[in-house]
Amino acid sequence: MADDRLIVAMDMPNAIEGLKLAEKLGDAVNFYKIGLGMLTGGGLALANELKSEFGKRIFLDMKLFDIGATVEHAVRGLSQFDLDFLTVHGDPHVVRAAKEGSTSKDLKILAVTILTSLDRSDLDMALIKSGTIPDLVMERAGLAFEAGADGVIASPQEAALIRALPEAEGKLIVTPGVRPDGAVLGDQKRVATPARAVADGADHIVVGRPIWQAQFPSEVTAAILAELSHA
Repeated sequence: MADDRLIVAMDMPNAIEGLKLAEKLGDAVNFYKIGLGMLTGGGLALANELKSEFGKRIFLDMKLFDIGATVEHAVRGLSQFDLDFLTVHGDPHVVRAAKEGSTSKDLKILAVTILTSLDRSDLDMALIKSGTIPDLVMERAGLAFEAGADGVIASPQEAALIRALPEAEGKLIVTPGVRPDGAVLGDQKRVATPARAVADGADHIVVGRPIWQAQFPSEVTAAILAELSHA
């Protein structure tokens, strides 16, 4: 039986490549993330096919951000698809609007805290207020929970801090930026291994390029699942 703690990110350009990956991984993986990069390449159609034809769980990673009315309308439209997770930016007005727009009792709204590809110098360039990234992530997570988020997206380096928040009780922590030992980091700056992320409180880990860019994706996936089985 597949371990749903592993979410495989389909960060390839189109649905055809995504479907090929799902066929390679077969029953070993039950949960897939489809992001903004695949939206114009048939991403929503792939989400439907994976859900209806293969019974997979779907995480639609749109990172929605706009005025409340627009976010509410967008989430209401996306609720017609049988999704499991949907991301929005963690600003409280965005989270509240997303929850208002959701018409599916099964859809979990996950709030993005600070992208795992950013560090403090990136935040300075974006004019984000001073403070360490862990402190800012905890603050944003707490505000998102208070606004109604079902969970948050944060790097594995902040998972334990978020899990310790009183507001985090019963909430999901999903961690991208997870890299098996020896994997290329790419544009990720705040990373951890699968076992470390889970040990620190993550409910789900997201792994993309180390799997789909591998010569043998099934072997990499099997190694990650073996590591999770001992976490």
